[in-house]
Amino acid sequence: MKPTAALAGLMLGLSATAALAQDLPDLAGREVTVVTENAYPPLQFIDSTGAAIGWEYDAMAEIAKRLNITVKYENISWDAMIPAVSEGQFDLGMTGITIKDERKAAVDFSAPYMRSEMLMIVRGDEARFTDAASFAAIPDLLISAQPGTSPFYAAVYNILDGNEENSRIIKFETFGAGLEALKAGDVDLTLSDSTAANGYVAASDGGLKIIGEPLASEDFGFIFPKGSDLVAPVDAAIASMAADGTLEALNKKWFLDYKFGE
Repeated sequence: MKPTAALAGLMLGLSATAALAQDLPDLAGREVTVVTENAYPPLQFIDSTGAAIGWEYDAMAEIAKRLNITVKYENISWDAMIPAVSEGQFDLGMTGITIKDERKAAVDFSAPYMRSEMLMIVRGDEARFTDAASFAAIPDLLISAQPGTSPFYAAVYNILDGNEENSRIIKFETFGAGLEALKAGDVDLTLSDSTAANGYVAASDGGLKIIGEPLASEDFGFIFPKGSDLVAPVDAAIASMAADGTLEALNKKWFLDYKFGE
C-alpha cells in the first residue's frame, strides 16, 4: 500500500519542525510502559510465529533509541485503552489512534505520525453496490464495526443515517472479528483506514476488495496521560524521524514491501 498524498504533506509539516529535534533529550534509560492491542496490521499485530511486530513497534524502537528510554509493552483491548491511559495505568498507548478533539479531554496526543484515509472493504465478488450511497440504499445490507472507533463513526455518519443504534451496524469487540464476519458473508461491508485495508486486501488472494472513494482522512497519534512530560520528547523524536527519512522508510517497509501471511 502506498502512503497517501496527504501523508506526504504531513511529512513536510513535521520536517518543518525538525529544528526542534536537533538536540533530542536524553531520558537516561527511563522505563516507559507502552500499551497496545496487537490487532491492527500493519501497525501492530501478532505474526505467524507469535511475535508482536508492525510499523508502530519499529517506530517505538527508534523513538526509544533516540530518547534513551527502555520500553516495556503491555496488551489491552481497544475499548479499555484510552480510559486506562487516562488513569495513568500506562505511560503511552499505540494502536493507530485517531487524533480527535473529544479524546483530548481524556488524554494528551503526540504530534501526528501518520495520515490515512477511511476505505470500504467488501468481498471480492460483491456486485450489489459500488459505493457508500448504493450500500445505504439497500436496507438489508449490514456493516460490521468496533464501537468507539473511527470506522464505527464513519459507518454511522458517512454511510448511514447518523443513528448510532442503527440495526444495520453489527458490533464486534475487535476489528478482526468483524472482518471474519465479512469473509463469512454474515455482513456485507466493513471499514478500515488505508494503513490496514490494503494489507488485508493484498493478503486475501482476491477474497476482498476496496470500493468507492475514501470517506474521510484522519491523523494518528500516540496517547499519554494528561500532562505527561513524555509528550514533548516523543514529538521531538517524531520530528527528527520525519526529517531524516525514517518515517518514509517505515512506510515503505510495512505498506509496500511487507507480505501479509508469509
